[in-house]
Amino acid sequence: MSLHWLGLVAAVWLQSINGTNSNFPAYSSELKRILSISQLQLNNLAFASDAGKLLGWVSGVAASRLPLWLVLLIGSVLGAAGYGVQFLFVTDRIHSLSYWHVFSLTVLAGNSICWINTVSYILAIRNFPLDRQIAVGISTSYVGLSAMIYTTVVEVAGPSSPAERAKKFLLLNSVLPLLVCVAAAPLTRDANVGKSRNLVAGFITLFVITVVTGCFAVTTSLIPRVLPAAVVLVGIIVFLVMPLVTPAAEEIGEVVQQKCWIVVHDEESLKRAVEERESWGSGDGVEEEITPLMMLRRIEFWVYFMVYLFGATLGLVYLNNLGQIAESRGCLRISSLVSLSSAFSFFGRLLPSLLDYFFSK
Repeated sequence: MSLHWLGLVAAVWLQSINGTNSNFPAYSSELKRILSISQLQLNNLAFASDAGKLLGWVSGVAASRLPLWLVLLIGSVLGAAGYGVQFLFVTDRIHSLSYWHVFSLTVLAGNSICWINTVSYILAIRNFPLDRQIAVGISTSYVGLSAMIYTTVVEVAGPSSPAERAKKFLLLNSVLPLLVCVAAAPLTRDANVGKSRNLVAGFITLFVITVVTGCFAVTTSLIPRVLPAAVVLVGIIVFLVMPLVTPAAEEIGEVVQQKCWIVVHDEESLKRAVEERESWGSGDGVEEEITPLMMLRRIEFWVYFMVYLFGATLGLVYLNNLGQIAESRGCLRISSLVSLSSAFSFFGRLLPSLLDYFFSK
C-alpha cells in the first residue's frame, strides 16, 4: 500500500517548515532594536531557542504514550504560543513583557521544534524499518529549506521596513507550522512494511526530486531577483508537492495489477521476509527498548553527544549571528544570505544519505 510513502511525504512537509529558528538572523537586528537589548542579550535569545531542545526528551516520552497526531498538534501549539506572543509584543498589542519573558517564550518555541521532529523521525522509522536511515535522511534534509521558504514568503508579502519584516517573520513562525501540522496530522499513520526491491524505484524517485529541489533553491538564492519572489515561492510549493508522485504511482500500479506491490515469488522469499519482520519486531531492530541508564552506558551515545557538542553547534553559532556579521561587513541583503545558507544546508543534510544509500553496501 502507499500509506508508508504518504507518511514519508508528511515528514518531508513537516521538516520543511520546522526550522523556524533558522530564519532568526533575517530579523535579529531589528528585534534587537525593538527590544532595546544589547548584543549579548540578543545572543542569549539565539541560545534560548537551542536551549529549548534540552527538554526535547519530553516529546519522546509523549510520543510513546500519545497518538502521533496529538504529539504533532501539541508541538505546533507550543510554537504558535512562543512566537505568537512575541508577535503580539512587537506589534504593541502586549505591553508588559520583560526581556526574560521573551527569553522564556523563545525557549518554548525552540522546544516545539523537537515535538515535530519526533513525529517526523517516528514516521520515517516505523514506515521504513529496514530503510530507516535513508528515510530519515531524506526527510531531515528538508529542514534546510525552512529559512528559504520563510524569507521567500516575506518577500512575496511585499516590500516593507525592517521592523515590519521582523513582525512578518514572527507571525509566519507562529502560524505556518500550525497550519501544516493540522494538514499533515491525518497522514501520521504508520504502516510497517518489510523491504522490497520496489522500494528502490521509490527512493531513487525521491532522490531525484530532492536533488532538483535543492538545485532550484541554491540557484534562486545565488542569483536573487532573477525570478520574482512569487515565482520562486510557487516553484518551492510545486517541488514540495512532487514527492506525492511516489505514493500516487504505487497506488495506480496496485489498481492496474490488482495485487499488492510486495510480491513474494517463492516460499524461501516468504520465509526470509517473515524472519526479517520477526527480527525487527523482537527488539533486534529499531524498536529495541533503551532505558536512559542503558543509553548513558553506550559509547555510541557519547560519540554522538561529543560530535554534536563540538561540531554542529559551531554552525549554529555562525548562523544565529549571520545577520550581525552581514551588517558589520556592510551587506544589506541579509535575507538573500539567509536563503543561500539555507539552500546549502539542504544539500549538506542530504549528501550523507546519498552516500549511505548508494555506497554503504
